[in-house]
Amino acid sequence: MPKVGIIFNDLKPVACKVASELHDKLTSRGFQVILETGRGGLLGYSQPDKPVCHTLIEQLVPPQFDETMAFGIVLGGDGTVLSAFRQLAPCGIPLLTVNTGHMGFLTEVYLNQLNLALDAVLEDNYHVEERTMLSVQLFREDSLLWEALSLNEMVIHREPLTSMCHFEVKIGQHAPVDIAADGVIISTPTGSTAYSLSAGGPVVTPDVPVFQLAPICPHSLASRSLVFSDKEAVSVFPATPNRLILVVDGNGGCYVLPDDRIYVTKSRYVARFIRLESAEFFRILREKLGWGLPHIAKPTSVELP
Repeated sequence: MPKVGIIFNDLKPVACKVASELHDKLTSRGFQVILETGRGGLLGYSQPDKPVCHTLIEQLVPPQFDETMAFGIVLGGDGTVLSAFRQLAPCGIPLLTVNTGHMGFLTEVYLNQLNLALDAVLEDNYHVEERTMLSVQLFREDSLLWEALSLNEMVIHREPLTSMCHFEVKIGQHAPVDIAADGVIISTPTGSTAYSLSAGGPVVTPDVPVFQLAPICPHSLASRSLVFSDKEAVSVFPATPNRLILVVDGNGGCYVLPDDRIYVTKSRYVARFIRLESAEFFRILREKLGWGLPHIAKPTSVELP
């Protein structure tokens, strides 16, 4: 009996309702359906007196989800999609992402398109797009304290009510650089349209094999975003006496002390999106973020007196 997994946002009544309906529909077609909420991919936050607050990457996979699943369905917004891939990327399960949230930048279809989309998937009329993910690890001396998968970005920033910080960043074998800023973002091409975009970073199309480094409110006109090969590992050292905060995908994280080290690499796992049509990234940018829209008001010829 083929298996299908459903990850849904149990805080949204519509997602719960649709998950139940999909369970019955797929079961009637001979599938074994496994339901799971997106909460299993939430990372949580550590506390100053309890710095270790994480689960190993592979241990986030929910029970009964494995490589034998034909596909998965995600019901929620972008946060649920990010959570689902933290849970399921180690299994390599392709996911059909369905928007029950607001913007839904990462989702493939809306609820009113779900029945047609499901029929296409069941008929194998789709392709899989793979997106790069980050592996983020925090080391204290030689001990691994915290790690996470990230589809969008890793952010290290100052705590509220503290001053600007210094970060020593080493990319691959290149000489380390010092960045004075409120924080530093390291993002994937997928994450280039998220926090990095708000910090002034460029938009990168998903197929380009790069990462980008974006300072947050840098104290130098020369500190600008940097795009570099995703084959390069990145080490970030907090060159400041203040305690800092590490956040992954805007979801969870941990405290970073002055002698800690953050190590970021391209993960061996990828996010596998089910696509029903050929990818048209510029169309998504236009529809979701308003990029490249034609000017509504254009100058007209005016006769001068």
